[in-house]
Amino acid sequence: MKISIITPSFNQAEFIERTIRSVITQSWDFDLEYIIMDWLSTDWSVDIISDYKSAIDNGDIEIRCKSIDFIWKSEKDSWQSDAINKWLEISTWDIVTYLNSDDTYEQWTLDIVSKTLWASDNKWCYGKCRIIDRYDREIRKMITSYKNLLWSKYSYPKLLSENFICQMTVFWKREAMSEVWLFDINEHLCMDYEYWLRLWKRYDPVFIDRYLSNFRFYQTSKSWSRFAMQFKDELRLAEKYAMWKYRISLILHKFNYYKIVLSYKILTFFWI
Repeated sequence: MKISIITPSFNQAEFIERTIRSVITQSWDFDLEYIIMDWLSTDWSVDIISDYKSAIDNGDIEIRCKSIDFIWKSEKDSWQSDAINKWLEISTWDIVTYLNSDDTYEQWTLDIVSKTLWASDNKWCYGKCRIIDRYDREIRKMITSYKNLLWSKYSYPKLLSENFICQMTVFWKREAMSEVWLFDINEHLCMDYEYWLRLWKRYDPVFIDRYLSNFRFYQTSKSWSRFAMQFKDELRLAEKYAMWKYRISLILHKFNYYKIVLSYKILTFFWI
């Protein structure tokens, strides 16, 4: 079994080493294909990536899974969705995901995903996620608790009413992509939510009741600087997929939109 992980990156020298290490130190009985797509970074990201490539190729890093194929490129693309799609089309994998270059996995993540998803008839899965700051300290525990409450009873109509899935916890099998295919390159802030709606429309997921990853939230991150636009895009996508069949979900999503934007503004003001 091979797991492919794709990391799109641009000028993330502060965090990308922690992201890389959280991937390549995973252990269990699988082959790992780790692909980093750098968007012509102007900081020292490329040096960090190159150093890890050399260390793995030269056997200077202990490999805890069956094998690691570490691949990277630095070239221009049409934003994040395009970078991910390029490698989805050519990577050789049984299970795939993408991990942003400032987020991290827990040390047991791929072990749990391998044992749970691969042994299941379900085509994709997701789990729990913590929120951390730039120093790896857990923050915003209230938001984490709120999402944990939503996960206790999950369904497609609930996903249409609010995006409660953390992107960095989602994994899916190759056969799911034959119907769902690639990410929408026209979506820049919510391409993950749009993809989950397409996936769930065809396949019910497996929910893994464990913390699988850490989402990094800091003042210069995309999620912090454009959260209002992001939640507005989520509402637009809910309207697209709900149509007449899930009118109640759409009403709830409109309520949740104002609730979440207000909550984030309060949290941002006090930076908690």
